[in-house]
Amino acid sequence: MLHPLVFAVAFIVGSAALLYVSRGALRHPGSHGFYRFFAWECILLLVLVNLPVWGNDPLAPHQLLSWLLLVASAWLPVHAFRLLKQVGRPTDERRDDALLGFEKTSALVTSGAFHYIRHPMYAALIFLAWGAFLKQFSWLGLVLVLAATVLLFITALRDEQECLQHFGEAYRTYMRGTRRFIPFVL
Repeated sequence: MLHPLVFAVAFIVGSAALLYVSRGALRHPGSHGFYRFFAWECILLLVLVNLPVWGNDPLAPHQLLSWLLLVASAWLPVHAFRLLKQVGRPTDERRDDALLGFEKTSALVTSGAFHYIRHPMYAALIFLAWGAFLKQFSWLGLVLVLAATVLLFITALRDEQECLQHFGEAYRTYMRGTRRFIPFVL
């Protein structure tokens, strides 16, 4: 366990950063970013709770699976962000302060990871949460990872409703050909 003061300071600083990034979404309860903020908070707590054991027994099966999920959680958002910027062409004309700048896309992105899953960034957050949880089982960790997963599922559902409103039938067609988080599965 981290020293309680270090834990508290890290949680306060991390939460302050997440609050700043989420300030627009938090003014719009029901937006996808509103639920995402609470998922981020669960993940922050999960990482802080398990951080002291991340290097323990590195070749254990649970550690290897954890690292696999953590690597995927690092690659997916970088890949998705690049596609959203290049292909999605974010624009300030989309005046929704609940959206982050790169989310204000003017074109539907269906290439790269988006060709297989609708939510690579949320999938990455789910992988991050489960990767952090697998470092060490605890009941608190289980509650946090399950809460984060449910919140990210709700986030994805709200995001899909927002995309249907913005992109219309094109997004509905896209939904029929993709999965939410894991290609060909979920």
